[in-house]
Amino acid sequence: MAMRRVGRVLPAGSWALIERLATVTLPWSERHRRRMRLDDDAGSPFLLDLERPTVLADGDGLLVDGGGVIAVVAAAEPVIEVKPGSAAEAARFAWHLGNRHAPVQILAGGGLRLLDDPILAAMLRGLGAVVVQRQAAFVPEAGAYALADAQAGGHGGH
Repeated sequence: MAMRRVGRVLPAGSWALIERLATVTLPWSERHRRRMRLDDDAGSPFLLDLERPTVLADGDGLLVDGGGVIAVVAAAEPVIEVKPGSAAEAARFAWHLGNRHAPVQILAGGGLRLLDDPILAAMLRGLGAVVVQRQAAFVPEAGAYALADAQAGGHGGH
């Protein structure tokens, strides 16, 4: 039996759950890919074979040649969260993180989430932030380059 091949990513919300054959749970560091052998969560292999490197987002579907979809799940991983006291404080923290090219997820309510990094946590505490460590899915903002790519018909590369 030939290995399943995935050649196209379907953005989250654009495919029907009834098409789901399997899931693949990946941390942030493994969700920017072009070509790689992966195993779905049940241990069955498949080949991710995309035209160009793509950021795989939580909820995206990987269209399997011959039909069906493998759903991408963002794995829970060590992150730090910052709950700013005001919009100005959130902007200040985000500016300092952006100045260090750190990927950041903006949470509902204005909080910030980033991968657990002791140096960035110390910097944020030095700026007066309350920093909390936890396990959660990390889904950072795609950034301006990815948005330009998506508007040009691509899907989320950096």
